[in-house]
Amino acid sequence: METDLLYEVRGQVAWLTINRESRRNSISQEMMTVLMQRLEQSETDPEIRAICLTGAGEKTFCSGADLVSTLSGVADISAGAQNYAAALKKLSRTSKPTVARVNGPCLAGGLGFMLACDIVIARNDAWFSTPEVNVGIFPMMVGALLYRHLGRKKAVEMVLTARRISAPEAQQLGLITRAVPPDQLDATVEEILEGLAGKSPIGLAIGKRAFYEMADLPFEKALDYLSEQLVKISRTNDAAEGIAAFLEKRKPVYSGR
Repeated sequence: METDLLYEVRGQVAWLTINRESRRNSISQEMMTVLMQRLEQSETDPEIRAICLTGAGEKTFCSGADLVSTLSGVADISAGAQNYAAALKKLSRTSKPTVARVNGPCLAGGLGFMLACDIVIARNDAWFSTPEVNVGIFPMMVGALLYRHLGRKKAVEMVLTARRISAPEAQQLGLITRAVPPDQLDATVEEILEGLAGKSPIGLAIGKRAFYEMADLPFEKALDYLSEQLVKISRTNDAAEGIAAFLEKRKPVYSGR
């Protein structure tokens, strides 16, 4: 039996595919467990330069929690909530750049996975929603990410009304990075991943962490922290190589040190 999450390495990119197409790529306990394991594997593999998260098929990126298991009492709701929160933390904290390839509607918990990624490329016919309120629940953990990506009023509207947000509107709101025609999705994602894989891995790791760390700091403290990180990144071998390559008008060869 195939796992609920497929893992494939293509060149220097690790591809994570939610593999529950018959259940609209809903989230299972197995999927979250494997996701965290594969993220750890990608994190420690020096050959992996970027990570791409997507859904199987062409109909849905991720529809959120598997309500069939939840409502039938098969799933442990407490454990599921804790595992989902842990998966969001793991995905958002990985030092490798992450790209979400949104190949269809993205709902509920799927929205959390998408927002935890650094870059989001979606089909322009995809849509986004937090429909939990329609079944008497509420998008709890997803709300933490929505609050940090949208203004308060727009985030509250989403979680209270369950309104569907089209991909073009999601791009305008800053919910996703870019909406593209379906026939351009793969080429766009591949171009971005190729570009990320060509960057200094240690430079991206230090820079990505600094970028997210400073977001919750007061302005003056953020500047002090970022100045320290600039010194740190400037002392890496990759920084020296990047500057030398620029001066010598050649492509840099990064070592990750």
